[in-house]
Amino acid sequence: MATMLAYCGLTCQTCPIYLATRQENKEEQRRTRTEIARRCKELYGMPYEFKDITDCDGCRKEGGRLFSGCTTCTIRNCARKKGLESCAYCPDYACKELRAFFKKDPGAKSRLDQMRQARLS
Repeated sequence: MATMLAYCGLTCQTCPIYLATRQENKEEQRRTRTEIARRCKELYGMPYEFKDITDCDGCRKEGGRLFSGCTTCTIRNCARKKGLESCAYCPDYACKELRAFFKKDPGAKSRLDQMRQARLS
């Protein structure tokens, strides 16, 4: 399976919300979503509870299910408004919002940098 990346460089296949969406065991899914809500509160200040963690098929998937937090994501909304496949291809790369995100997920910067380099090569 090809790696799915969010606009910001987050890897969908390692995202707990994406993984919880694919979890078939309902009890395990509830445990995972409870932990996600706790981490969203801790990392991003989002006051989520278990019931707030919705399904997600990836923020770039047209017509797919989208995590409620992604609907207000400034990075996602900016990339979509600019018609970009990825923030890696933005003329304003790396903007203030992305730099702040990279502090939480340094691997995202590496992935976007690689995409950017590949396009320039």
